[in-house]
Amino acid sequence: MHLLPVPVRRFAAWCAVVLLAAAVGYLGVLLCGKLRTAVVPVLLALLGAALLGPLYRRLVDVGVNRSLAAALTCVAVVAVVGGALYIVVAALIESGDQIVASLRRAAQDIAKYFGAAGTSLDDLASNSRELLRRFGGTAASGVISGVSVVGETIAMAVLALLLVFFFLRDSDRAAHGLRTLAPRGTADTVEAMARRAFRAVEGFMRGTTFIAFIDAVCITVGLLILDVPGAVGLGALVFVAAYIPYLGAFLSGAVAVLVALADRGFVIALWALGVVLAVQVLEGHVLQPLVQSRTVHMHPAIVLLAITAGASVAGILGILLSVPLTAAAFAVVHELRSRSGAPPEPAES
Repeated sequence: MHLLPVPVRRFAAWCAVVLLAAAVGYLGVLLCGKLRTAVVPVLLALLGAALLGPLYRRLVDVGVNRSLAAALTCVAVVAVVGGALYIVVAALIESGDQIVASLRRAAQDIAKYFGAAGTSLDDLASNSRELLRRFGGTAASGVISGVSVVGETIAMAVLALLLVFFFLRDSDRAAHGLRTLAPRGTADTVEAMARRAFRAVEGFMRGTTFIAFIDAVCITVGLLILDVPGAVGLGALVFVAAYIPYLGAFLSGAVAVLVALADRGFVIALWALGVVLAVQVLEGHVLQPLVQSRTVHMHPAIVLLAITAGASVAGILGILLSVPLTAAAFAVVHELRSRSGAPPEPAES
């Protein structure tokens, strides 16, 4: 080994470190996959605690008992999220037939100008009900055969809600617990890393919530001006879907345009599409740089890579968890760099 030049030995050492870290990470992902019914609720509960912490602390500051404040916070979230989902689903079910009819009319109009291509669209719209019926039958049989999956999902959701309650109520004991579990001589470092990671997650959730609220208000106002039915429910869908980066905005915007097409016609649907695109431009060029740069210091390319990796590992759930977990990892790295005496990187990085 000493016969090799020093740069080659350093390169070999770094390769060994990278391979070892990749192997540990791969084994960690496999272990989390095996224990997903316990790991996923914990991660979701941490996100919920980071988001709901300000509301809980405000209740405690006005004199509410800690347990009661945590319970009220969880009940409020269930009521808001459940009500929003109910409004959205009810609006979509009510306008489902109108969406199919409007798509067929739009396809017939296109057929007048584009010939065979429009006829194909017309045929697709005409057969959409049959396609939906067949897909619905397949989905129903899949649900019947996968009752255990549904039960597992409900159990994880309930467990996550209970963990949010305990995380909020016992948040003051978390630092002491970490110091107790940390190896001797590393308690301060472990506590500092945990606090910085949680602040990064809290900043991400706070920034995402603010951006989601602005997006939902702008799209709701635009849909109300266009007299699109269910505008409030569609705005609630935009708010909830905003926690899934990129994909959520696309899906909620597509639903809003389809509902506008179903009830108000092709021209109003184009106006609704314009509203959605304008809000997305506002988010991408103003809100994201202004808000997220103050809370999560990550380059957009890193965000995209994290989302892609999360989707490949755990699908939609991976997309939801990838960015806050990456933000926490970056915060831990920055804390270690600052404690090792390395010069801090500029905020723009």
